[in-house]
Amino acid sequence: MGGVTIPVPRGDASAAPRLADLAVQAQVSEATVSRVLNGKAGVAAATRHKVLAALDVLGYERPVRLRRRSAGLVGLIIPELTNPIFPAFAQVIEQVLAGHGYTPVLCTQMPGGSTEDELVEQLEERGVTGIVFLSGLHADMTADPSRYLKLTGRGLPFVLINGYNEAVEAPFVSPDDRSAARMAVRHLVELGHERIGLAIGPTRYVPSLRKAEGFTAALESMLGMAPDDAERLIQRTLFSVEGGQAAAGLLLDQGCTGIVCGSDLMALGAIRAVRARGLDVPGDVSVVGFDDSPLIAFTDPPLTTVRQPVQAMATAAVDALVEEIDGNPVQGAPPSGSWGRTEFVFQPELVVRGSTGAPRRV
Repeated sequence: MGGVTIPVPRGDASAAPRLADLAVQAQVSEATVSRVLNGKAGVAAATRHKVLAALDVLGYERPVRLRRRSAGLVGLIIPELTNPIFPAFAQVIEQVLAGHGYTPVLCTQMPGGSTEDELVEQLEERGVTGIVFLSGLHADMTADPSRYLKLTGRGLPFVLINGYNEAVEAPFVSPDDRSAARMAVRHLVELGHERIGLAIGPTRYVPSLRKAEGFTAALESMLGMAPDDAERLIQRTLFSVEGGQAAAGLLLDQGCTGIVCGSDLMALGAIRAVRARGLDVPGDVSVVGFDDSPLIAFTDPPLTTVRQPVQAMATAAVDALVEEIDGNPVQGAPPSGSWGRTEFVFQPELVVRGSTGAPRRV
């Protein structure tokens, strides 16, 4: 490891890190750190990225020889930044893209701002190598899928997260929304709840549709409820705190002691609705969210939620996009009854915290 030039910390030339510090931070050997810092071959791109990330985290400037040219720009289009699950996805996607040598370009939609189509046009003008769509128009069953077919025709690779459209031949990455709803209902049933409602977004969105299907199937199989009765326990509003509060109010009017929500933000709104009536969570009403967004574990009470596997989904999406860029389209089985190329479906995980409990007996 002789001859290694240790980077100088920004603003403190007297405290250069040891190879051991970088190795611990990057979770690699000191020999690997040495090879990366000396610009030697034989180190995997992902491992090299870990070492560079360690330099950044510890606050040290990268040696000039390590500043490689980007493999290209990749656009990432997300709906908003106010819902913490979207920044969480964006961070992982950008990290994985950087590991492959690509430079991410984050584009955020907002009311009154650029539309998805306008953002795509701007990205194409900048010569992006590919695009990642997160919860975009592909998830809206009323949207025209021809916009994506045109991208395919122009030879621009892309991947779509959270949503599926059988008319689009591209890689899709989604959580198992039906399973998410089933495990939330099962948790509440096992606690003793018999009147359970669902608060989700508009029907036209694929995740909403799938959660509703999983929810009604769970009520039918676990509580013996008729399909029409189960359907009446679904309130469709907006994926927001206000939407969750409005939906929960209507579900409380129907006597629900357990409420499953389509997002963590909706769940926080549901808790607000419960408390506005002088009731307690979880003493009187249990609430389950979806996403396991950052900081959700620290709400009052800590939120029981179905965790969306962000790391695995984001990594799979980027890996699929890189394969598309390299001319090796990923193959897989499409959802039953459809003919789109493939959808990678990831299993969510129930995280039990303080917002659910046994119903109060009267």
